[in-house]
Amino acid sequence: MNLNSKHKVESSFSMSSMTDVIFLLLIFFMLTSSFITPSGLPVNLPTSKSSNIVMQKISVTITPDLNYYVNDKKVSFSHLESTLKAELSDKEGVVVLHCDKTVPVEHLVNVASIATKLKAKISLATKPD
Repeated sequence: MNLNSKHKVESSFSMSSMTDVIFLLLIFFMLTSSFITPSGLPVNLPTSKSSNIVMQKISVTITPDLNYYVNDKKVSFSHLESTLKAELSDKEGVVVLHCDKTVPVEHLVNVASIATKLKAKISLATKPD
């Protein structure tokens, strides 16, 4: 009389399905965390009561010493319009202005008028209060 069964039960657990789920979650969080790109230049932004997060397309930064940067590349004011025109040709027309709060408003208005002339939407970056 042989009491041993022909079908043995394995006591191991396969972790392959668990690793698939972990990799999918990792890819999801990596993709969603890169939607907001902060400006790399240190400027002291003004504060506001309500701050909307806008997907940044083209960033124009004015530093306290009146240097102009388009997407972290230094540009002179005389070449600002041609640089913005080239950047706006392949992207959606949204210009985000990162202007230090010590910069006179005249410089902000000059950049805004150039962007308006190129038919771009303008958004002023602020930090929350």
